[in-house]
Amino acid sequence: MKVLFQSRNTLFSVPGGDTIQIEKTAKALRTMGCEVDISTELEPDVSGYDVVHLFNLMRPQDVYLQAVNAKRQGKKIALSTIYGPYREYEKRARSGPAGLMARMLPHAAMEYLKVGARALKNFEFNKGTLLVLTKGYNTLKKHITDIVDVFLPNSDSEMKRVVADHGLGNPRYVVVPNAVDKEVFDSDNVVVSEEAVKFRDCVLCVARIEGRKCQLNLVRALRGLPYKLVLIGKPAPNHMRYYERIKRQAGDKVVLLGHVDHDLLPQFYKVAKVHCLVSWMETPGLSSLEAGAMGCNLVITEMGDTRDYFGEYAFYCEPDSVESIRGAVINAYETPRNPALKQHIVENFTWQQAADRTLEAYMSILG
Repeated sequence: MKVLFQSRNTLFSVPGGDTIQIEKTAKALRTMGCEVDISTELEPDVSGYDVVHLFNLMRPQDVYLQAVNAKRQGKKIALSTIYGPYREYEKRARSGPAGLMARMLPHAAMEYLKVGARALKNFEFNKGTLLVLTKGYNTLKKHITDIVDVFLPNSDSEMKRVVADHGLGNPRYVVVPNAVDKEVFDSDNVVVSEEAVKFRDCVLCVARIEGRKCQLNLVRALRGLPYKLVLIGKPAPNHMRYYERIKRQAGDKVVLLGHVDHDLLPQFYKVAKVHCLVSWMETPGLSSLEAGAMGCNLVITEMGDTRDYFGEYAFYCEPDSVESIRGAVINAYETPRNPALKQHIVENFTWQQAADRTLEAYMSILG
């Protein structure tokens, strides 16, 4: 079987959890004998492929053209939805003029404006951008969902969100879990460098730095506590002011390490006592899975699909409540590490299992 993976054109220039998901799924499928190519082109020749697998319904300006192109060439389409709208963040926490508009406008209108802003500020402009601006954000998303042959959400709760937001009936879908590489994230075999060992027993947060990930509230929540807080992640291009606010409010117990190569993250997870991902939405949060597999206690947002993955193994908090975050971190830090969490993750959420379910989805549409 030959498969083409396609996603947003900033997949590698602005990497995120979807970048890891795509690369790791492709690698696992290749071990099963599939040929997998990855492309960010909008309208490539797909004649040599059995399936076109698209990623990220939140970026219809790219995925719409890729979907229409595949359908025009008679190919079956799989879609990993990665669908986690940040409606609550937009309405309740976004600051400045954008926050004011978010409280006045429908969510789709805000997404429409963000596409235009990225085009002007970051030069993210292509044919799909023009289609969003002329046809509408929701219109393009609905058209994508209408021509997809099988959906691959990360959880049942995510699929319910896709169905509700796009008026779908009874679509074909296969839940494909987000996952960890259990050979890489194996605490028994990870060697810690001098750079990482100095952060032993820290509170860690691995995430792109932006308002919806709530690192600023995490910094505020840990103020006055004896724990060292380590933030790993690159600031998002349009959130530099937010990043500057974090730097201004960070005390001497906060360390901002910036981007760290994914292959080096196991060292930091191994030395940390607690990992925090207190976002406005997670589906479920790749770094939480990785940290849990390495033995960290987890503090995680209540919002999104986190309970589908972590059940009662994690400490939950509300992203807009500094006190809620503070209490969850203290509880997690003072609780002994739970080996059952690690076992739960490595038994249920591996890239091999994700590849198995992905292949199952392909076969369901190819016959």
